[in-house]
Amino acid sequence: MRQNFLKRVRRAVVKIGSNVISNGDGLLLPRIAAISEEVCRLRAQGLEIILVSSGAVAAGKGVLGISGRPQTIPLKQAAAAIGQPRLMRAYKECFQSQGYLAAQVLLTRDDLANRRRYLNARNTLLTLLDFGVTPIINENDTVVVEEIRFGDNDNLSALVTTLLEADLLVILSDVDGLYDRNPATHPEARLIPLVERVTDAIEAMAGGEGSALGTGGMATKVKAARRASLNGVGTLIVNGRVPGMLERAFAGEEVGTYFLPARDRMAAKKHWSAFTKKPRGKIFVDEGARRALVEGGKSLLPSGIKGVEGRFDRGDSVRLCDLDGVEFAKGVIGYNLMELLRIMGKKSSEIEATLGYKYGDEVIHRDNLVVSAASEADED
Repeated sequence: MRQNFLKRVRRAVVKIGSNVISNGDGLLLPRIAAISEEVCRLRAQGLEIILVSSGAVAAGKGVLGISGRPQTIPLKQAAAAIGQPRLMRAYKECFQSQGYLAAQVLLTRDDLANRRRYLNARNTLLTLLDFGVTPIINENDTVVVEEIRFGDNDNLSALVTTLLEADLLVILSDVDGLYDRNPATHPEARLIPLVERVTDAIEAMAGGEGSALGTGGMATKVKAARRASLNGVGTLIVNGRVPGMLERAFAGEEVGTYFLPARDRMAAKKHWSAFTKKPRGKIFVDEGARRALVEGGKSLLPSGIKGVEGRFDRGDSVRLCDLDGVEFAKGVIGYNLMELLRIMGKKSSEIEATLGYKYGDEVIHRDNLVVSAASEADED
């Protein structure tokens, strides 16, 4: 089955974790060289590869005398400012030795949350690919603040997969894949070679946070796989510390954990709305509205809204919650906060009479709404 999916891959995003290419002392240059050589050999086979590489903070923190993970954003920014040039120099020299070029691209969440900047980033990356250049992407840690950070490069790699309409996401980790329990504390833990769908049980297996070098543990990788899956893209989590693993994975060997793509590919605009735009508020709806959205695939009408939280404008992303506060969906809202406070609980036919105008009958159109996988599983 895996070979059938992989043989159709023409463009892939490869995420490289901090623990794969660095340690407490800094960058592991031989490992960067080995992975770069594998990427170049895949390029020679006609594949387009986009790298999302961590490691900048790990490369720079030692110069500042920081041990462990930097505890504040300014410390992380300073370490990244020192480490990012070192990281890119390592990649540049490795690619040049194989006759290829690499380019640095730094992004923040705002770059992908703004539709115009999203398209500009896409055009830049596609142009680099057209010229045979391998883009190497990282979060712009030197300017990022908490409100606009991706949180981890696993999340960023999933967004880049959507941005470039890639056929596969490969996450190089420091473990062999997803286990049914933590292999560090349970020697009997079993590797899961195939995940058909990311459920609450699968996410529970992934556990918590990562190490002192990286911000993402297995949990963030599983979430990234889910996001890619909803866009119709499979994800491979494999051990990037094993020599030759990348080429083995692309050859279709049964290594690591493969997450199947969803049967129904989510529209790119809908995926962007759900996972790239940072939610600005919450909408609380009654049980009838929740069922209409989850089971019926309907739009959200004002009559089902019972409460709001936060401040948002028309076009912002919001979380949808039931009356117990449990989130079950995200969507792009068609009315701002003050408008919604006036029309919530009313029928759609009353919107114009209440506001003096209306943008539409729906507060959130179904084309701009994404139901969470957990909610869908509850209805199965």
